[in-house]
Amino acid sequence: MTEIHDHSPDELAPRVVEAIRQVYDPEIPINVYDLGLIYEVHVYPDNGVFVKMTLTAPNCPAAGTLPYEVESRIKAIPEVSDVRLELTFDPPFTLEMMSDEAKLELGFL
Repeated sequence: MTEIHDHSPDELAPRVVEAIRQVYDPEIPINVYDLGLIYEVHVYPDNGVFVKMTLTAPNCPAAGTLPYEVESRIKAIPEVSDVRLELTFDPPFTLEMMSDEAKLELGFL
């Protein structure tokens, strides 16, 4: 499950998560947040945002675009001062990381 840390007085974290939910994996019709690819979201008092994310596999064809799309969606929020995105493969993605809604949509529940 995604860790969300909101240190911002205006509760920016829910808006950041909603922006991330606008990014979809091109091969799976599920947004990257519900797919379980977002490991951490930190919003700091200066409205800087840190996101730690993964991909479904290290050789994922979307490796060049998904992190950029996530970063761009967050940067589009006017109150965000800066975005730092870290791509990791530890722990590796598994189907258990998906939200129940994503599992249901893909027929895993």
